[in-house]
Amino acid sequence: MELRNRPRRLRISPAMRALVRETTLQVEDLIYPIFIVPGTAVKEEISSLPGQYHVSVDEAVKLAKEAYDLGIKGVEIFGIPTYKDEDGSSAWDMEQPVQQAIMAIRKEVPELIVISDVCLCQYTSTGHCGHVEHHEVINDATLPLLCNVAVSHAKAGAHMVAPSDMMDGRIAAIREALDAAGFSHVSIMSYAAKYASAYYGPFRDAVHSAPGFGDRKGYQMDEANRLEALREVEQDIIEGADIIMIKPALSYLDIVREVRDNFDCPLAVYNVSGEYAMIKTAAAAGLVDEKRITLETLLSMKRAGAKMIITYHALDVARWLQENSVEI
Repeated sequence: MELRNRPRRLRISPAMRALVRETTLQVEDLIYPIFIVPGTAVKEEISSLPGQYHVSVDEAVKLAKEAYDLGIKGVEIFGIPTYKDEDGSSAWDMEQPVQQAIMAIRKEVPELIVISDVCLCQYTSTGHCGHVEHHEVINDATLPLLCNVAVSHAKAGAHMVAPSDMMDGRIAAIREALDAAGFSHVSIMSYAAKYASAYYGPFRDAVHSAPGFGDRKGYQMDEANRLEALREVEQDIIEGADIIMIKPALSYLDIVREVRDNFDCPLAVYNVSGEYAMIKTAAAAGLVDEKRITLETLLSMKRAGAKMIITYHALDVARWLQENSVEI
């Protein structure tokens, strides 16, 4: 029998494969997370995230410049404060590392998009993402605190705030607070479908944000739920989110695809710390080719429908994409 359709014809060479490639990974897709700590001239590797660092403001500026020079368009700022209290008031203190880093990066790398994480877990003495009463996170009492954080980041110069707390109604509250403070131009990237995942372990070590009691399943999503993610996304879009995020990414690509198919809002994913650490650990043991598996992993997120990928691999990937030998 004569075969008229031979798919292998379109796989005969790198040039042919590139010509028909349906999905591409570009440096413009990447957002690089930076962890800010108090002090000066601090650059200490994070043991749970090999190749990632706790950096002081001055060193954060250097990292931001490096990212920008590699073609990366955005960074997301996380921080460890100098003090913690019950409601996490250091999160909106303009003298704290995050606000100082935002200001410094905006001044020194003005074309780089600066995104700020809006949450309370690394700032509260409880390690939870909101106001706590009797071991319960109180949703509505948390909203004004999150608004304080978002407005302080906007005052520091953030282009975009990214609420990661998963409180009900926080997008509407933050949008209203930003507008009232004169920051209607500051956009919101919502952690719209953030699951209560075991993949966050290395991150919590990095920002010292493990909960002091219980867990976060009372406000982060159940990993078994699909339709709930669509409801969360729809609600956040209605409330004013400019960009929607799914977190984690790798085990939730089905959710990414469903959100892409049902909504036309720009879509981001967070390639989280556990996903990163697994690749780094396997590569260090000689079990996988780090470059190939990283690029394949990130490409899967693009193929599922994400436009933006927040990833600790960003600097390495940006370098790899500059190499002529990379086929991705």
